[in-house]
Amino acid sequence: MATHSHPKQIAIKNYTYELPDEKIAKFPLTERDGSKLLIFKNQHISEDSFRNIADHLEEESILVFNTTKVINARLKFLNSKSKNIEIFCLEPADAKLELSEAMLTKGRVQWNCLVGNLKQWKETELVLQNETVELKAYLGKNHTTHVLIDFSWTPEHFTFAEVLQQLGNVPIPPYLNRESAVSDTSSYQTIYADSEGSVAAPTAGLHFTDKVMHALRQKSILTPTLRLHVGAGTFKPVKSELLEQHEMHAEWMDVEKKLIETILNAPTKKIIPVGTTSFRTLESLYWMGLKLILNPNTDLQGLEIKQWEVYDLPQEHSVQECLRALLLWMEKQELNRLICKTQILIAQPYQLKIAAGLITNFHQPQSTLLLLIGAVVGESWKNIYQHALEHNYRFLSYGDSSLLLK
Repeated sequence: MATHSHPKQIAIKNYTYELPDEKIAKFPLTERDGSKLLIFKNQHISEDSFRNIADHLEEESILVFNTTKVINARLKFLNSKSKNIEIFCLEPADAKLELSEAMLTKGRVQWNCLVGNLKQWKETELVLQNETVELKAYLGKNHTTHVLIDFSWTPEHFTFAEVLQQLGNVPIPPYLNRESAVSDTSSYQTIYADSEGSVAAPTAGLHFTDKVMHALRQKSILTPTLRLHVGAGTFKPVKSELLEQHEMHAEWMDVEKKLIETILNAPTKKIIPVGTTSFRTLESLYWMGLKLILNPNTDLQGLEIKQWEVYDLPQEHSVQECLRALLLWMEKQELNRLICKTQILIAQPYQLKIAAGLITNFHQPQSTLLLLIGAVVGESWKNIYQHALEHNYRFLSYGDSSLLLK
């Protein structure tokens, strides 16, 4: 374990490694489950093909999937002089508006966006259309991290989700350094995605196929789901020397009561989240329950997990106690789904509460995702990444996979 007692003191230079451009997978493999799988178990590294992942999981384990769906968040407009202006939709401007609701808005909506070539935007409005729908964009206030954009469209009976589907492009990660291709529309989406709201795919899930899911069922492995809508902040590298100065992105999570019951009813089963998004959501549940034990009058907003607070909370309560407190609260509030934000930052010396490991791809140097890997496997992350680099693993979103067991 690293020597720091609080993640704020982590020097990000300790979480870097050399990632040559040719190691970054620019396109996915033709067969999703054909990727390599690195297995890290009992401090030992072994290899297999992803399609055999069920062989490396205990019978009756629980794999938790994030069913969020990537939206066509990139809109390419032309100004009156035919110069390109690209608008990247990040999140609804109304912080209280949950993503799935925002996607169902009709006629008009306000979003926080990134704008490429902003200085070329001199017009009152930009227009983008096809034979079915016309979208207008109006420039709002410019903030340090985003620009406020007013969108309106006709016909007004279309939802914003339908407008993006018609006119937008798949927001493939910026580090791929290429335009999105038609193939990305399906390949940058998991086979089980069902709830629109992400501007980036939960990429650990891209390897799963119907065959792999069938193999999991054969071993009585449960596959419950949750949703965490992935924001563009997932690609934000840590720019400050110490983690203390880095602001973690907050994301909407959406968890059904039955998932919490599934975990409660299986206290001895290994729970493996598929991807860092599922991981952060599951771990957030523990802390939400703990906050309710400490203060039973906490409201929904009070349940939101802030970046550092989990390192300051007492930890004498078990997972069972915390999840029971959360379930009880949901029953009192007559909630079937828990929808709120989490900004949890997981890094050493964080102790895993619910997850017994993680299925994930290989992440960028100096990213919060790599810090999370460090919390799962400790300093062994360096050997794991060195092994992957030396054995021709493909890195990042379209790359190979790993099964890391704590």
